[in-house]
Amino acid sequence: MRTKKFSAQFKNLDEIRSFVGDIARDGGFSDKEIYSIQLATDEAASNVIEHAYGEDPKGELEISADVTSDRITIVLRDSGKAFDSGSVRQPDLQADLSERQVGGLGIYLMRKLMDEVRYETVKKGGNLLTLVKRKG
Repeated sequence: MRTKKFSAQFKNLDEIRSFVGDIARDGGFSDKEIYSIQLATDEAASNVIEHAYGEDPKGELEISADVTSDRITIVLRDSGKAFDSGSVRQPDLQADLSERQVGGLGIYLMRKLMDEVRYETVKKGGNLLTLVKRKG
């Protein structure tokens, strides 16, 4: 498993996408699968930066990725505010853009792009988000 820590800032999203993309590419995932993995991870990291830390420059995001013969597992760990995934409603994709409720689209995308999305609140504080993508 490869692990890297990032300052929880939007300016690090390119580096985060490259980190998981390189691991997925080394693991034999297709370009389409790599794009999905990068987009889901970008959405997850953006949510951590915005909601767990409120763009606190001292916040840290640890990302671990492991590839097996049939899947990649990405774990995002933060020590920010606890997140309750059950409180987020699914977005109404049929509504006009001007009438849509703010929020929920990133989680929706993660669930559509990945095969598994699991959230846990860490007892000592923070959150653990696990994303799993199986090879096509």
